[in-house]
Amino acid sequence: MKLSLDSTALTDGFFEETRLLGIMAPMKDYLFCWQLNNLLGVDFRINNEIEIQLTKKGRNYFFAVYEYPEAHTCLTHYLYNNQFDGEYLLPEFKHLDFLWLLKGDEVEDGRIQELVHSVKDIKGVQLVSELTNEKIKHKEHLVF
Repeated sequence: MKLSLDSTALTDGFFEETRLLGIMAPMKDYLFCWQLNNLLGVDFRINNEIEIQLTKKGRNYFFAVYEYPEAHTCLTHYLYNNQFDGEYLLPEFKHLDFLWLLKGDEVEDGRIQELVHSVKDIKGVQLVSELTNEKIKHKEHLVF
């Protein structure tokens, strides 16, 4: 008898009260985070404990995750690198370099629009758009 883990409930639970932005900014992740931190007044730091590891075709791929817990709220921001060595964390969004997940508290539409405009103003950023859950085929790849 073979048992398999149904990760659907886990994935759905992880994505409760989340918003996700896709960002096209062809630059190194640490440079992008440095710009975000300096221009938006956030404090993204790499968190190696929640780095995402995927195994494809017998090889391991590591996707860095940067974290920024917002002071005095339940909201935490996570910035994922969508690419590593030719593989993608979300293969359905190969054009995106980064994924910005807001998790842990409700985020108003107005605040998301503000964030989108602020990120678009950063030099080197070509595109910022909100990704809806229905568009994401490999949601489980974002769960840490």
